[in-house]
Amino acid sequence: MIFAFLIPQYAYLVGVKNSEELLNLLDLEQIDDNIFRGQNYKTPWGRVFGGQVLAQALHAASQTVPVERCAHSMHGYFILAGDINVPVVYQVERLRDGGSFATRRVTAIQKGRPIFNMAASFQLDQPGVEHQIEMPDVPAPEDVQTDLDYAASLKESNPTWYQRLSLPKPIEFRTVEKFNFIDSKKSDPFRHIWMKAIGEMPDDKRAHQEVLAYGSDYSLLTTAFLPHTGTVDIRNMFFASLDHAMWFHKDFRIDDWLLYALDSPSASNSRGFSRGNIFNREGKLVASVVQEGLMRDNSSRRSDK
Repeated sequence: MIFAFLIPQYAYLVGVKNSEELLNLLDLEQIDDNIFRGQNYKTPWGRVFGGQVLAQALHAASQTVPVERCAHSMHGYFILAGDINVPVVYQVERLRDGGSFATRRVTAIQKGRPIFNMAASFQLDQPGVEHQIEMPDVPAPEDVQTDLDYAASLKESNPTWYQRLSLPKPIEFRTVEKFNFIDSKKSDPFRHIWMKAIGEMPDDKRAHQEVLAYGSDYSLLTTAFLPHTGTVDIRNMFFASLDHAMWFHKDFRIDDWLLYALDSPSASNSRGFSRGNIFNREGKLVASVVQEGLMRDNSSRRSDK
């Protein structure tokens, strides 16, 4: 994703109000062997949301893999900003089909040029040794104010932020630590966000993975900016996702609450690096995310990132 002034991810969800509409957006048209075409919803700033490309690319790859194999990892690079007025074509390369794993490479294309590429690996369910880190001790989602209610509290004091936070969305977010990034003071780069798809989801493991991939682009770059809030004016900053990697560890349902535990170990050379661990309500680690993104003063912005 690319944006010149920080806009909360709710702004990215304009025109997609629930999980049914999101799944329709991710359901690509097959136009030839290994070639698919996806539509865009209209973002406020006129560029394609990175989470949409992530999820659509994963969907395209999964259509070329036997149904008994599901994604266990994906690694993508954002190359160019996407034009929301032009459909995205996804070309899938079948790199390997082994006894347990299948590997695919996906290139997202607009106007004859790659805007995103991704490698994804799919695996059969197989037993093995297990361990995981502990889930953070945070309030349950029922005890956390919804982000929409928080937005309502800003209606008078910060109407611009209220408008952006209150836009329609297919995923509900409840942020444990509340920030509006304009009036807040700097803080340590840690956040905890409960999230859940709005509406019913089918009993299709791949669909849950794709919707989570879509939502995983939420709040990574903003977490990297937290130590600089109050000392750097975010309205002068330019942000752009550079790469995004995701691992699926266990089965989950995105229509039940998941905790997104985020941290940012480093920011340097105009780049912010963030990580996320995703837990279900029972404390099982179901997925992990890593992203690096551009963070620099808007006055030095270059058109090629």
